Amino acid sequence: RQTYYQRLRDTGYRIGCVGKLDLAKPLGNNGDGARPACFSWGFTHPLECEGKMHAGQGNGKPFGPYTRYLQQKGLLEDFSVDYTKRRQNGYALSAWDSVLPSEDFEDVYIGRQSAAWINQVSDHYPWHLFVSFVGPHDPFDPPKKYAEQHRNAEMPEAIVDDLKEKPQHIHHRQTDASSEQIAVCRRQYCAAIELIDYQIGKILTALKNRGVMDNTYVIFSSDHGEMLGDHSLFTKGVAYDPSIRVPLIVSGPGIGCGRISTAMIELIDINATICDLAGLEKQEGIDASLLRSENEIHREEVFSCLRHFRCVRTPQRKMIENVNDIIELYNMEIDPQELDNLAQQQKGTLQEMDHRI
Repeated sequence: RQTYYQRLRDTGYRIGCVGKLDLAKPLGNNGDGARPACFSWGFTHPLECEGKMHAGQGNGKPFGPYTRYLQQKGLLEDFSVDYTKRRQNGYALSAWDSVLPSEDFEDVYIGRQSAAWINQVSDHYPWHLFVSFVGPHDPFDPPKKYAEQHRNAEMPEAIVDDLKEKPQHIHHRQTDASSEQIAVCRRQYCAAIELIDYQIGKILTALKNRGVMDNTYVIFSSDHGEMLGDHSLFTKGVAYDPSIRVPLIVSGPGIGCGRISTAMIELIDINATICDLAGLEKQEGIDASLLRSENEIHREEVFSCLRHFRCVRTPQRKMIENVNDIIELYNMEIDPQELDNLAQQQKGTLQEMDHRI
């Protein structure tokens, strides 16, 4: 089965990417700019960048476009030393400001390169650009310019959970971070999001200056969320909403402004939607385009899985099956914080949810 990049390429699209792809890491050369695998996936104009941790683990040696940029600016050694300290301290709680000037921070670099790609791409072909920022992923290290704006901001308190009805892999990841440490991480996270927001503004400005906003669809989402101290957890890789429920914003011709949908979707639906917008035929098994009438039900349930769990979610309930461990069942309407595991009390609901999987 082809990737949607390949399908668009084969119908005449220029396919660009700027930023962290995070694909096929075992192949090597991950993030080196234009590795051969990028072309095999369907990209015609790749600028694959290193992830933050990846870039900081090079011991001061450049191996991709961003670290080469830092070396040219005389900043790579300081960046590498800083990331060595963060790695030794534990990335998640290493929430101090970046040692880099704002204009040299990686997400600013990615935003600048993305706008440049839009400015330079030929008018003679349709095109698709995939932009992947490295933030607001941990370590939470926004530049000082952005961090200062959130330094004393009030933050919502983390979800407190005794973890009595949680599986062992959750217990093993529990952190003893203080409420103040969590608040600092959240402030830095907000600062990183604000920085990315400005970069998206640069990309939209490039589209406007090119005169193509009226003929361009812009889709914003993320591959995962961040626990940020909820349930005494940080980072991702769990089935709770802060980790797996992500934003999705779509704008473009025919899409009304300010509309909010409560439809349940999976990220794979973006694949079908983009192909639908391009006029391509549906692929077997990948047909859940978001281009449906308001009266249609998009999905009755959505799924998420990783090596140690599989999860099914309906508008009302979520069930998490953990490998060789307890099952979790939550009523998301009355318990959105996922604290009260109902698996033992509601066997019938558990069986019905299991049938969905």
